Amino acid sequence: MSGTEQLDPRIANRLKRDRDGLVAAVVRQYDTGEVLMLAWMDDEALRRTLSTGRATYWSRSRGEYWVKGATSGHHQFVKSVALDCDGDALLVSVDQVGPACHTGTRTCFTDELPVEAGAERSEVTA
Repeated sequence: MSGTEQLDPRIANRLKRDRDGLVAAVVRQYDTGEVLMLAWMDDEALRRTLSTGRATYWSRSRGEYWVKGATSGHHQFVKSVALDCDGDALLVSVDQVGPACHTGTRTCFTDELPVEAGAERSEVTA
């Protein structure tokens, strides 16, 4: 963390972090609502994201912060960030440049799973 900059306590106090101090960040394209990826943020990653407008995450595998697009050129310009009602997830709306997934696809959610037949919505009566 640089200097004495910290995440606004009014935001930090609302976060419910996992045992590693992380909150899930669901990332979507701001204008279409397309879900692009899931990443993780701690307080510092969220502070950097909010203060710079560039999506910054905590890499669990590398153990370091990463700004989306810093090496790939596939930047995420943040339009808004919302905290869910429980405080344990963030919705990050971005303008995605290029693919969001490290595999080169637009979204990380490309593998559709089968849903059992008969799962149709039924009318519920009061």
